[in-house]
Formats: sequence, structure tokens, C-alpha cells
Amino acid sequence: MCSNTPSGSAKGTVLIENDKTRVTEWRFFKRGDNTGWHRHEYDYVVVPLFDGTLEIDNGNGERVRAPMQNGVPYFRELGVEHDVMNGNTFECAFIEIEFLNR
Repeated sequence: MCSNTPSGSAKGTVLIENDKTRVTEWRFFKRGDNTGWHRHEYDYVVVPLFDGTLEIDNGNGERVRAPMQNGVPYFRELGVEHDVMNGNTFECAFIEIEFLNR
């Protein structure tokens, strides 16, 4: 996922890892659970497994609310720095697919 080891309360489970791709499920058990501050070392795609909201701290003092739709992916380039938080009153998860440059 990143150049820093996340220290948040969300649970990351690596489902697939090979020399081209790493697929991780990130699970947030309650509102406010987070990934921890991190920087992405690879381009990646996120596929939400829920309808709801994530809150993103980009380090500028504000939290951005990002609406998610189950199964609708989005792409980000390497270098993104943030902390991702569950903005819902229910458990939620997403799949993160990293394109490894090994």
C-alpha cells in the first residue's frame, strides 16, 4: 500500500500478491476506523464493497467526504498521501488493487 506502515484501526488483508499485482481488502468495522497516514508507492484502483461514504484526510486540515458506490471503481496514481476513514455508521470495506513496478 504505502511507504509508511499504516497504524490505523482498519484491517488490511492481502488476498493476492505476485510480481505484478497486490490485492488487499481494507475493512472498517465502525465509524472512524482508519487506515493510518500513508503514501502510495504504486498506481492503484479501489473497488468499494458498499454504498456510503469514506472520509479522506489529505493533510491540509480538512476531511473530504467521498461518496462510494458498491462495485464502482476509481483509479489513483502513485504518490497519493492520505488517511482514509469510515464515514458510515456501519461496517464497510473496499478492495485495493496495486500495480507493482517490480
